[in-house]
Amino acid sequence: MDDTLSSLARSLGRSIGSVKREVDRQIGKTDIPQIVPYRGYANRSQAHISCRVLRNPGLTPAAAGEAWWRNLLNTYKRIETDQLPGASVRIRGFGTTADTTANDDGYVRIALPVEEVGSNDMWRPVEFELLAPLAADGQAAQAVGHVVLPSDDAAYGVISDLDDTVIRTDVHSITRMLRTIAVSNAHTRLPFHGVAAFYNALHAGRVGRPVNPIFYVSSCPWNLYDLLDEFLEIRGIPAGPLILREWGLGVNPSRNAPHKLEAIAHVLDTYTGLPFILIGDSGQEDPEIYREIIARYPGRVCAAYIRNVTPHPERSSRIKSLIKEVTDAGSTMVLADDTLAVAQHAVEHGWIEPAAIDAIKADEAAEDKEGPASDEDTSPTIIVDPDE
Repeated sequence: MDDTLSSLARSLGRSIGSVKREVDRQIGKTDIPQIVPYRGYANRSQAHISCRVLRNPGLTPAAAGEAWWRNLLNTYKRIETDQLPGASVRIRGFGTTADTTANDDGYVRIALPVEEVGSNDMWRPVEFELLAPLAADGQAAQAVGHVVLPSDDAAYGVISDLDDTVIRTDVHSITRMLRTIAVSNAHTRLPFHGVAAFYNALHAGRVGRPVNPIFYVSSCPWNLYDLLDEFLEIRGIPAGPLILREWGLGVNPSRNAPHKLEAIAHVLDTYTGLPFILIGDSGQEDPEIYREIIARYPGRVCAAYIRNVTPHPERSSRIKSLIKEVTDAGSTMVLADDTLAVAQHAVEHGWIEPAAIDAIKADEAAEDKEGPASDEDTSPTIIVDPDE
């Protein structure tokens, strides 16, 4: 009996696998190995580099007027990946070459020694070569990634959340969030008003050119990396390392704090002499996470800016208590309804140029044509500023 059940299970598994392969072939997925490099970050001694090895999912370029079903198809291709566990990858950069192996989910992470700093450019190229497996024609997949190495001119770094901080997502509504992710693309996803101008102002600081590095730490899965990276480019928001999260069996996607705490701490530990500005939203755990970071790293956080996306009295009350803790710790947390409010705070503290305010207002005016920043598009006002 057991042998019969086992045989039936194997037969069913083969049948399902055969159907899936045929469906994948029809929608453009391939068996060709591919390296997907992720933006990394480095200091003068180590470069933190990562990529993923998988079979080319055959994603099609996004377009502003794309039909919803094409976006849904691309979402399926992103989520239903065919990773290549144990793939052998060679990485060259910073005067060093290293061979490494992908984990069970196809991810490669390595701390590459920095032997040569090279140019003064903020972004340095890194080469990837897939040693095994090779394509059917014997060709080795190759890719070029980029790693940020801040110059000595950097006055601070920025660490920002993405969902409901930069991108309108409605993470507090699971239904709307899943609908948005499933049927949208990098062109149709909308930023909050003024974000591009504000982040570019932070990127330039008072130096007048982009020197302050920006890091994006999110609980989004790595499967959405290409969409998020393309969104930043399309919207004119400064590029930066995207530190995302593995989603799989045994992972609770609602528990954001451990991932974000670890990721932010790693960035601060990498740049021990650099202060940081943190940007997040009130919808999840960003205020609590940033309060914890400020406590762990005294004197390292200039300010934590929190976008108010959950205007409920009990949540505002909770954040006000966190603001007091942060203020007592010698830092600043600002809860605000819009980008302009936090930008004015940044101007007052000398972190961005006053001219940025006009750019943000112009940015907001242009984005008003694309739709409201929320279901209730009210006049934005600052909610809490501990400096007052």
